[in-house]
Amino acid sequence: MTDAAKTLKDGQQRLAQDFKAVVNDAEQLLRDAARDAGQGYGEARERLEESLKIARDELACLEGAMMDSARRAGRATDDYVHRRPWESIGIGAGVGLLLGLLIARR
Repeated sequence: MTDAAKTLKDGQQRLAQDFKAVVNDAEQLLRDAARDAGQGYGEARERLEESLKIARDELACLEGAMMDSARRAGRATDDYVHRRPWESIGIGAGVGLLLGLLIARR
């Protein structure tokens, strides 16, 4: 597994855990709000805000990793096309032919 794929997978898992924490905190906030608008509400609200902040940070980190990965893939593709132009044309034509056949079958 490449570093980018591992980073993306780890980021997805952390993001899923963070969103679960946000949902749990939101449920606790609703329970506390229904029970009373006292101390429990304030604490639950603070936990919810902290969970949202963590989720936002993880999402920003994941977005950055995805952008870096996309840039590297773009550069690698560009290098490949410049080193092997005729092979690239053949691959493009083959993919186009396959897509055309699939579309024509419908």
